[in-house]
Amino acid sequence: MSADPGIASTTDEERLAQLGYKQELHRRLSGFSNFAVSFSIISILAGAITSYGIAMTAGGPMAITLGWLFVGIMVTFVALAMAEVCSAYPTAGALYWWAAALAKRNKAAWAWFIGWFNFLGEVAVTAAIDFGAAITTSAFLSLAFDMEVTTGRTFLIFLVIIVVHGLLNTFGVNLVRVLSDVSAWWHLVGVAVIVGVLAIVPDQHKPISEVFFEVQNATGFTFAGASVYAVLIGLLMAQYTYTGYDASAHVAEETHDAARAAPRGIVLSVVVSVLAGFVLLFAITWSIQDYEGARTSDLGLPPAQIFIDAVGHDTGTFLLLICMVAQWFCGMASVTANSRMSYAFARDDALPGSRIWKKVNPRTGTPTNSIWLCVTLSALLVLPSLWNTTAYLAATSIAVIGLYIAYVGPVLLRRLNPDFVPGPWNLGRWSAPVGWIAIVWVGVICVLFVLPTASPITASTFNYTIVAVAVVLGAAAIWWFASARKWFTGPKQNLIEKAAHGEQTMPSGND
Repeated sequence: MSADPGIASTTDEERLAQLGYKQELHRRLSGFSNFAVSFSIISILAGAITSYGIAMTAGGPMAITLGWLFVGIMVTFVALAMAEVCSAYPTAGALYWWAAALAKRNKAAWAWFIGWFNFLGEVAVTAAIDFGAAITTSAFLSLAFDMEVTTGRTFLIFLVIIVVHGLLNTFGVNLVRVLSDVSAWWHLVGVAVIVGVLAIVPDQHKPISEVFFEVQNATGFTFAGASVYAVLIGLLMAQYTYTGYDASAHVAEETHDAARAAPRGIVLSVVVSVLAGFVLLFAITWSIQDYEGARTSDLGLPPAQIFIDAVGHDTGTFLLLICMVAQWFCGMASVTANSRMSYAFARDDALPGSRIWKKVNPRTGTPTNSIWLCVTLSALLVLPSLWNTTAYLAATSIAVIGLYIAYVGPVLLRRLNPDFVPGPWNLGRWSAPVGWIAIVWVGVICVLFVLPTASPITASTFNYTIVAVAVVLGAAAIWWFASARKWFTGPKQNLIEKAAHGEQTMPSGND
């Protein structure tokens, strides 16, 4: 690997100063902790479990197992391309900051649109993760304590979960670091336990050939080629799970040796998730006893029914507990990443009330106000689920496409910018092919995941993803042309601002 000598030899604080920022957040995350944050947000025990039913309906075992591997390979290309840019610009602003740095023209506009897709995508992912955790917790409480599952109770559980995540993040990055490290090991050991139990305990398993090649189509579509279409739609299960690994970039200003550790965190979180997730999904699919019974289970969570059918009520409930705890960890890490992105965006005055959201608690070194902004917005996003789950799904559908638009925008700009100077972690001669494959794949999913997912198409089965994307893009565009283009100039260098007010601009060296 080659690198710019000036970038490679600087300290974290010096590099941050070169990018125009004073070290304000406490830099206390190790490389493993950086990886753990992204790995926890991807959370194969969260996304793959809560969205398993999507692929059961559309595509079946083939979409679940081989689909997971295929999407994982494509997402690895995206992660590699993002990581290279992250190494050159290790800032909490991450994606929108990269866009401003790499764009040859209209820098502020690129930063604005990428930033808003990233911000709202992060809020949507946080909402989806914690609501999924509430659904899993409700299923667990139903099995363990015979609690009746209702919409209101599930929403109350969601509120408890997300408030706890806000509090844990408020206490400081040291607690986040410890919990993220525990989370990574919980996921790895948890997967090993679930796989071991599902491999040994069930009296019978599905034939291996069916685990890989059986196709199920319960979408309602019957046209020629509908089965192939169903498999493609079912890839959403994997693509939804593979989100949130930009967290390693957002916590770069809190990570030691960020120019190397943050890009490694991005890539390793995806690669480890691909491998561990495949083993987990193979074991679950291999253990299905009653496919249709699990798909339509009253528990509302097909893997939970698969656990019960395969290993019995008590052991199945224990396996679900492992998943539930993992999902609590996942949501906590998502609030961490979401708040850091919000803090950085506010630091550059891109959010309404930026003066409030960019404040850092001097005692804990955390952007406390931004943390609670993200918690509040995520709770509001889930609120419609009390009346209409379709409204909630429409709001959170921006998570996948919105985030991936933000992910690949800087990658495209990097490919179009011949003056890009690589950081100490880079792809060398593989940079161009990896980058273009990533760009093409995101283009494919932007088309694929706005297509109809069920027939007949009604108000409750319509795929609202295109509406959600259009709303975000339209609102950002209206605000940009009506007002923001007159005052938003892109990332602002707070070193200059603080120096003008007579504040110390050199790091203290204590963190």
